Amino acid sequence: MDDLQLQQLVEQLSEQRFQLPFKHKAYFNSRLRTTGGRYMLKSHNIEVNKRYYEHFGVEELNGIILHELCHYHLHLQGKGYKHRDQDFRMLLKKVGAPRFCSTIEKEEKGKSRLYNYHCIDCGQSYRRKRKVNVKSYCCSKCRGAIYLIENKR
Repeated sequence: MDDLQLQQLVEQLSEQRFQLPFKHKAYFNSRLRTTGGRYMLKSHNIEVNKRYYEHFGVEELNGIILHELCHYHLHLQGKGYKHRDQDFRMLLKKVGAPRFCSTIEKEEKGKSRLYNYHCIDCGQSYRRKRKVNVKSYCCSKCRGAIYLIENKR
């Protein structure tokens, strides 16, 4: 699905569920990370996270669009468009839009290593996320030399 198809879907859902036209732009925003979509107050545009469509499919996308359209239509009518407002909650129930979108599990970063260091003299162990220069640092307990044992992923 591209931005043009998303625009048509938003216009279609707006007419079907709200009986009101959607006169602004709807598009995918690849920079959204933690939210399914957002309604822009100044421009009245709707941005949607494409990863939610790719991960969950059309049903989740329709729910996100309906949620954002609730913000859109209430804001343009001058009613309470925020999540905590009664007008917003009532309109969500009326059109069958979800209050929250599903969550996508966070992807692991490739650089989540653990470095284990030990003191030669006293055996004190240290676990670090970053690599330490063993020539520049010493044990905090006895001032002995430290060395790298292993690094785990």
